[in-house]
Amino acid sequence: MEKVYLDYSATTPLDPRVLEAMLPYFQEKFGNPSSIHRFGQQAESAVETAREITAGVLNCKAEEIIFTSCGSESDNLALRGAALAIREKTGANQILTSRAEHHAVSKTAEQLERYFGFEVKWLDLDPFGRVDPAVVKKAINEKTALVSVMAANNEIGTINPIPEIGEICRHNRVIFHSDAVQAATYLPLDVEHMKVDLLSLGGHKFYGPKGVGALFVRSGTPLLPVLTGGGQEFGLRAGTQNVPYIVGFAEALRLAQSEREKRSAQVSLLRDRIIGSILEEIPDSRLTGDPKDRLPQHASFVFKNVDGNLLLTLLDAAGYACSSGSACKTGNPEPSEVMAAIGLSREWGLGSLRVTLGSGTTPEQISAFLQVLPGLVNQARSLGGK
Repeated sequence: MEKVYLDYSATTPLDPRVLEAMLPYFQEKFGNPSSIHRFGQQAESAVETAREITAGVLNCKAEEIIFTSCGSESDNLALRGAALAIREKTGANQILTSRAEHHAVSKTAEQLERYFGFEVKWLDLDPFGRVDPAVVKKAINEKTALVSVMAANNEIGTINPIPEIGEICRHNRVIFHSDAVQAATYLPLDVEHMKVDLLSLGGHKFYGPKGVGALFVRSGTPLLPVLTGGGQEFGLRAGTQNVPYIVGFAEALRLAQSEREKRSAQVSLLRDRIIGSILEEIPDSRLTGDPKDRLPQHASFVFKNVDGNLLLTLLDAAGYACSSGSACKTGNPEPSEVMAAIGLSREWGLGSLRVTLGSGTTPEQISAFLQVLPGLVNQARSLGGK
């Protein structure tokens, strides 16, 4: 039986071109970038070249790029580092974000509120899971230290109006962070157009290695380091840089953005086919997320009276790897925060399915998947006693 991977929003395979770029830095060019000798200079040069490549993609200065271990660390550094620094500077004590954010943002905000005395104001979402700029405009005030809104949702694929929200934040002189981890493969990442002060990225979402990420920090943005020690990454992230992974991150990001239109065209037609077929063929099914302003590889649904985890198990047994939402959520018997935030009842919210496409997806695989899925949904309903 062919095993078909349909969970590219969880992670992606390493692009062979990226691996090729990384390999010399594991053995031949293994120096510590902080060392003064020739070996260290060679490694430092590789890191700074990667920084320049990343900055070129984001349309920013090289010194505004901080390399981290992953997108989650970038989110943590952005929220915790900026909130604490801004409060010290201005006294502002409020964070604006939404329940649809990745847990790296929402759980960090909750911790800042519980243990550090910040006030978190949760922004309402529209039925598609979008943060309306008007909601931000109404909520923002002189107490607001930071606004964090993701560029595109990992669970339901909705794209947020980031430039419009950024303009509101600029008008109010409030720092604006966006988690762009899901957006990097298929959306442009011009930080000037986006009007962000902080932007998080994670390498393994766009065919780069796991264990490396980046944070754009606009010059002049107050930021308290979370990892302290050495002076690496302009004093904002201590620790010896992971040279091969940083090289791989930059190459993967460069390829993702240079091939963005081609990749989007490849997956969007298959995505539209999945959405049309499922909504037509499976009773009591709904699309989650925006039907138009969504990631081109992303199809997500809820099925009434279906246990999403059971459906995933049946799909896996049939040879298809999908997700019931965020890959970081395991074994939770309640609907995800995103399902609740967009107003779905428990009988609908528990039955979520995310199908995400990528470089290895073929029309033949999708045809076979669409033939199998209706029967498996019926089976899940039957086994669930509904």
